[in-house]
Amino acid sequence: MLAPGSGPELRTWFAPLWRQISWLTCWIALCTAEALPACPLPCTCDGHGLQVDCSGRGLTALPPDLPAATRTLLLLNNRLSFLPGGAFASLSGLQRLDLSNNFLDGLPRTAFGELANLTELQLRNNSLRALDPELLRPLPRLRHLDLSLNGLARLPPGLFDGLPALRSLFLRANRLQSLDRRTFEPLAGLQLLQVGDNPWECDCHLRDFKHWLEWFSYRGGRLDQLTCTLPKELRGKDMRAVPMEMFNYCSQLDGQQSSAGLEVPGPPCTKASPEPPKPKPGPEPEPEPSTACPQKQRPRPVSVRRAIGTVIIAGVVCGVVCIMMVVAAAYGCIYASLMAKYHRELKKRQPLMGDPDGEHEDQKQISSVA
Repeated sequence: MLAPGSGPELRTWFAPLWRQISWLTCWIALCTAEALPACPLPCTCDGHGLQVDCSGRGLTALPPDLPAATRTLLLLNNRLSFLPGGAFASLSGLQRLDLSNNFLDGLPRTAFGELANLTELQLRNNSLRALDPELLRPLPRLRHLDLSLNGLARLPPGLFDGLPALRSLFLRANRLQSLDRRTFEPLAGLQLLQVGDNPWECDCHLRDFKHWLEWFSYRGGRLDQLTCTLPKELRGKDMRAVPMEMFNYCSQLDGQQSSAGLEVPGPPCTKASPEPPKPKPGPEPEPEPSTACPQKQRPRPVSVRRAIGTVIIAGVVCGVVCIMMVVAAAYGCIYASLMAKYHRELKKRQPLMGDPDGEHEDQKQISSVA
């Protein structure tokens, strides 16, 4: 039992202690609240701010004050049309960025600067027409890149330099007509490539890329399809099924271009050259090179139809020559057999032809009988 008068003493002793515990609890709660990253409006975040979902919010600009600890940033299904340089510079730990289904028509060179840990980049279904060759240079750990459903007509050389970790690349439904083999050679670890639904022109400009595709398939890479649109003779066919013999004429074109490139360049060509000044009295000056524009030759169209026609004509000529050789051989055999038969009959008649006296006696007998 408590001694009389001990209750007030205990209350007096516990009151300061309780106040200290309350202050300590409030301070810990305040520090904890400050440590948790604030989620920008109108986005939603998970408990630790590692995933920030701003998709489908009608955003026309990036939300400010994104948590520095963000690992996944979803910005799809918005109305973004422009990204400033260094837009994600404060998100050095970002690993996944989704910008699909926006209105981006251009990306500055430094748009993805400081994102050395990014492994997935989604740019699907935008309005991109061209890409800077150094756009992806700051992304050495990038593994998945989706550029489908844009308006890309070409890929600049060097675009994929510095991406040794890239495993999947999606280029479907663009305006690509040809690709440069040198652009894809740095992608030694690529495993999946999708290039379907593009207006491919299966001519000499795509020949080197076909060689790269054969190497890519040989080492186990997966490709969806590469269907030819032009020329008409190859429309609807897969580029991988077109034999390399169809591109033999490309070597002749390369030889013509290389020989033309060895010519010594002359002075610049001017359409309307001024009249030469009147000669002054004195020693005759050396003639100056003419600046008249030479008549340009019309470029020969590069078409597989010519190669097919050449093959057909060569086959017809070879067939005609073979038939003529067979006919000549048959004629020779028949002629030889006839001559042999003639010589045999001639040998049989030689005794009769060599006895003229007997022939005269026969004639005399015939005349006496008459």
